[in-house]
Order: sequence, then C-alpha cells, then structure tokens
Amino acid sequence: MDWRVLIVLTPLLIAAGWAVFNIGAAALRQAQQFLSKQS
Repeated sequence: MDWRVLIVLTPLLIAAGWAVFNIGAAALRQAQQFLSKQS
C-alpha cells in the first residue's frame, strides 16, 4: 500500500468517524427524549 493513500484517507476517515459520532450522539438523545415522553 502506498503511503500517499494513507495520507489522503486518514483525514477523511477521521472526519467520517467524527460525523458518525456526532450524529449518533444526537440520535441517542432524541431517542431518549422520545422514550421518556412515551412513558
């Protein structure tokens, strides 16, 4: 594997992971609010 590929992919993977982390956290908050309203 070419090291240049890693240099290009690493920031993209970090950004994608950060986006998934933020979206997942927001989704969990919304789900918890929804469930607490149901009960």
